[in-house]
Amino acid sequence: MVHKREMATEREDHLIADRRKLLLGLGVAAGSALATGIVTDRALAADDTQVTDAPASHKADVEQRVPFYGVHQAGIVTPRPANGMFVSLDVIADTPADFEKMLRLLTARVVFLTQGGTPPERDAKLPPADSGILGPEIHPDNLTITVGLGDSLFETRPWLKSLKPRHLQRMTQFKNDALVGELCHGDISLQFCSNTADTNIHALRDILANMPEYLVPRWKQEGNVPTILPKPDGTLESARNFLGFRDGSANPHSGDNALMDKVVWVGDDHDEPKWAVGGTYQAVRIVRNFVERWDRTPLGEQERIMGRKKMSGAPMDGKTEADVPDYAKDPDGKITRLDAHIRLANPRTVESQKNLILRRPFNYSNGVTKNGQLDQGLLFIAYQSDLERGFITVQKRLDGEPLEEYIKPVGGGYFFVLPGARDSGDYLGRELAEAVAAVPPTRS
Repeated sequence: MVHKREMATEREDHLIADRRKLLLGLGVAAGSALATGIVTDRALAADDTQVTDAPASHKADVEQRVPFYGVHQAGIVTPRPANGMFVSLDVIADTPADFEKMLRLLTARVVFLTQGGTPPERDAKLPPADSGILGPEIHPDNLTITVGLGDSLFETRPWLKSLKPRHLQRMTQFKNDALVGELCHGDISLQFCSNTADTNIHALRDILANMPEYLVPRWKQEGNVPTILPKPDGTLESARNFLGFRDGSANPHSGDNALMDKVVWVGDDHDEPKWAVGGTYQAVRIVRNFVERWDRTPLGEQERIMGRKKMSGAPMDGKTEADVPDYAKDPDGKITRLDAHIRLANPRTVESQKNLILRRPFNYSNGVTKNGQLDQGLLFIAYQSDLERGFITVQKRLDGEPLEEYIKPVGGGYFFVLPGARDSGDYLGRELAEAVAAVPPTRS
């Protein structure tokens, strides 16, 4: 009996030794294959990817192209892609001639970047024509670059001052603001929107590299919009902000051209300088969210503050996000509080229809503050044909709202977005440059 048990143990030892030899042999073979660059088909089939491989993109995405030329600039009523970046810059252009050269050069760069192409090759002894972060070919990637002009550009140049848009002004603090000077105002604004953050960054670096004699960055804020799955019927809902609520409910329909003519675009009847027709006012706000405090607030209170149900986005008296709240049936605010965010922002009266704005925001996340809180919030961007009647009036209605306990605007500015360039012989701001040339010089 003992002899049989010893023989069984001996056979097990041989099997273990043979298995070790086999594994050792496989390990040596694998090491040799890696060293010589030879990998078996079986290994390839198992997993042919590496940690350093770039995430795969789709040709249909990188080749998405938004037309540049038109009556209006792109990036306003254009469907919003996943990534945005807003940059404010100071302008170095002290003469009308320099100003025109800057506009022409900026237009040329925007056309190339948004439509795509191959950068020229240069002698290796010179800096490369392109940063290279997108590779040898620049794909359009759904990129739009929207150009606006700030109040300071007009106020600091006598030859521009008389041509300033009627409602353009320096952004002042509202009651709940804590504006940081380094994050406010600017001579010119560039709004970058595309499928990927790198496309926006590449475009900014291209413009700065090609226009160092004209443009100096003042402040920058990047953001993004979370992608969501379409509903079974193929429709999409509004994206969520970092408070977890849908941001875009009740936004005027950007595909309604007649409505956009009323809400967004400056027309002949707006008593604006002739060159401004086809443009729009841009209000930008960097709004920090106190997300830790918000996350500790009961759901019912969150919904009462916003005036909407958190998951569905529906108003308090509705079932879907598209439902319109009926404030006439709730005069005392028993269903939707009188100081709820959506009720203050848009009371839905005949008079308040004049205050509609087109919102185009992005979420931002900037890291951690000095006191150990998450620095997250909303890069708020809105367009309207009348800045006073639009954003400024809406914001004044929101002064003192309960939501202020959870948000703090820290930066931003007001800008006037130039009309579009009509064709390849045109450039952004041409009408303004021609208007400057037509103004008689002032006598000293």
